[in-house]
Amino acid sequence: MWRQARRLCVQTVKASKLSRPWRRPAALMSTLLIHHPQYAWLQDLGLREENDGVYNGSWGGRGEVITTYCPANNEPIARVRQASMKDYEETIGKAKKAWNIWADIPAPKRGEIVRKIGDALREKIQLLGRLVSLEMGKILVEGIGEVQEYVDVCDYASGLSRMIGGPTLPSERPGHALIEQWNPLGLVGIITAFNFPLIFSLSLLNVSRKGAPTTSLVSVAVTKIIARVLEDNLLPGAICSLTCGGADIGTTMARDERVNLLSFTGSTQVGKQVALMVQERFGKSLLELGGNNAIIAFEDADLSLVLPSALFAAVGTAGQRCTTVRRLFLHESIHNEVVDRLKNAYSQIRVGNPWDPNILYGPLHTKQAVSMFVRAVEEAKKEGGTVVYGGKVMDHPGNYVEPTIVTGLAHDAPIVHKETFAPILYVFKFQNEEEVFEWNNEVKQGLSSSIFTKDLGRIFRWLGPKGSDCGIVNVNIPTSGAEIGGAFGGEKHTGGGRESGSDAWKQYMRRSTCTINYSTSLPLAQGIKFQ
Repeated sequence: MWRQARRLCVQTVKASKLSRPWRRPAALMSTLLIHHPQYAWLQDLGLREENDGVYNGSWGGRGEVITTYCPANNEPIARVRQASMKDYEETIGKAKKAWNIWADIPAPKRGEIVRKIGDALREKIQLLGRLVSLEMGKILVEGIGEVQEYVDVCDYASGLSRMIGGPTLPSERPGHALIEQWNPLGLVGIITAFNFPLIFSLSLLNVSRKGAPTTSLVSVAVTKIIARVLEDNLLPGAICSLTCGGADIGTTMARDERVNLLSFTGSTQVGKQVALMVQERFGKSLLELGGNNAIIAFEDADLSLVLPSALFAAVGTAGQRCTTVRRLFLHESIHNEVVDRLKNAYSQIRVGNPWDPNILYGPLHTKQAVSMFVRAVEEAKKEGGTVVYGGKVMDHPGNYVEPTIVTGLAHDAPIVHKETFAPILYVFKFQNEEEVFEWNNEVKQGLSSSIFTKDLGRIFRWLGPKGSDCGIVNVNIPTSGAEIGGAFGGEKHTGGGRESGSDAWKQYMRRSTCTINYSTSLPLAQGIKFQ
């Protein structure tokens, strides 16, 4: 993904207007896109004009019918019937029963099922990538990359199924063994965000999922693929269930004591409410929340790395990644040069139809996101910022805004400390390492951060206790583009959760310390003796 994005970053075709705008004949403007021959491939994913949004071994749904829209032209794609509260109750009940079957299957056998799910996703990678692009709005290469990442997670989980284990510890008592045993928590509820609608933590778990309403078709399509694998292996479909719905379903899931862990990806504001509801019932939560990420370029930085890194991290997914770079700190000796070169690079970004393989930059997800972008630009101006590139809504169909660069703000300006989920990059000038490390850490979010330098001592200070306080700490690479082999997540208002690689699996498990007496005597702890 990074190599592809970097090639796109250096293109020289200017985009004063949309490249190959996503338009349709006027006669079709009142018709669902799924009915147009151009989108016949949606049926290959099992999608129809109206789709059930509930799966628990069988498909259904008795709630509100919503329509999802294409962000590139705001045309309706298809409809999905959401879950009612009765649907939710039935689904969670079936999911809990399915756990009893799933838990009896040895972990390596569960891993084999997950591997088959990965293989089924591989077969549909192009179609699913198209759907992500169509419904979410990200460019095609990113949509396909998201599916590939899901496939990689399945491969990772399959291997992990033969590696999960705890240590055997030395016991102070003769004839005793001390071990740690790890077991799955049970039913895991997963609430995913619109910007990565397909990826969710699968691992070896019994999961019930609620996706974002605006990307309900992706939720339905991927669940159909998983359901087919489970059914082919004579397993209950409720092992991996789906309840499409809004805030009422999410709130109920957070308060439901049958949900052993709730994984929530979304805004810090909502995540705080979710955490309180889960904690109130002494449940467990895993939070992946906001990011206000920074790139720091020192005087010795390699600008051939800085420029494409800042460009890709700032405008990739039109600024709608939790790892998007929102603050760019430049040493005063390189500030003006980098800003000028970055403005030139921005002018060469090809904007338009997300399906065009040459396009780097697509639309925002919703009209509401466009309004949020406009408010943020105006607020930045009021606080003393200067828009040196972009700052406007594009006069084209769809939710397109200009990628934007703002200079002249104070590092602690209120707008700078907010996470605006849009392609706005705030650029600052700094003098020394101590102050810029402090500026990186002063925001409430703590997800991703990067420095560009050749100074080895500075690199290790950046990685050390007085360096970045983020969960992702990079050197000479962008803030976005994390690999699944490492634990993903952040600190502070980012929520503290960790997903994917390393030992992130432990968050989905319960640990038991087990003492086994294989002798015929009973030595008690602390030397206590009962006669």
